[in-house]
Amino acid sequence: MSAVAVSDPAAEATLVHALRAGDERAFAELIDRLGPALLRLARFYVRDRAVAEEVVQETWLGVLEGIERFEGRSSLKTWVFRILANRAKTRAEREARTVPMSALAGAAPDDEPSVEPERFRGPDDRWAGHWASPPASWSALPENRLLSKETIDCIRSLIAALPPAQKEVIALRDVEGWASDEVCALLGLSEVNQRVLLHRARSKVRAGLERYLADE
Repeated sequence: MSAVAVSDPAAEATLVHALRAGDERAFAELIDRLGPALLRLARFYVRDRAVAEEVVQETWLGVLEGIERFEGRSSLKTWVFRILANRAKTRAEREARTVPMSALAGAAPDDEPSVEPERFRGPDDRWAGHWASPPASWSALPENRLLSKETIDCIRSLIAALPPAQKEVIALRDVEGWASDEVCALLGLSEVNQRVLLHRARSKVRAGLERYLADE
């Protein structure tokens, strides 16, 4: 069994012991397993790939420095990603201080509607609350268009523009494929809050993707 099969408690305990003993092979395998996902998540916090790579390196230093204090209250994976999230947020805040105010003018508040209210029928309508302009169906679009690099880049940009809490949740759930309980443990969210944030994030990304595909 690989030393990084961290989903198994016994294997995780063995891995933690190896890391504390300075086992370079165990550390290298952990980097191979989690490194790509750490970099992807870091890039949702910071815009520049080089900066994201620096954040990942800082994360691994944090793992080496803190492994003796790891108490196992969460999984090792969650603990590593929490280090990444904390360092990435700090770097993102530092970057934000150098961003011109004009660049922030279009930033949306975290409590804005997920879907424009005008897309629903008004209170005087017989079908009040139902869709007036329903979401577009993409079933007729060619698969290569939906999976093109340009469309993937658009989705990434839409996620990056979300309010921080929504961005974190959708990146972990829909990009990295984490289960809801893992996301709640990492971000310190209740299950209800996690669902609300994910719904809002998905709604905003879908609306932005609708506009992108309609404009093409």
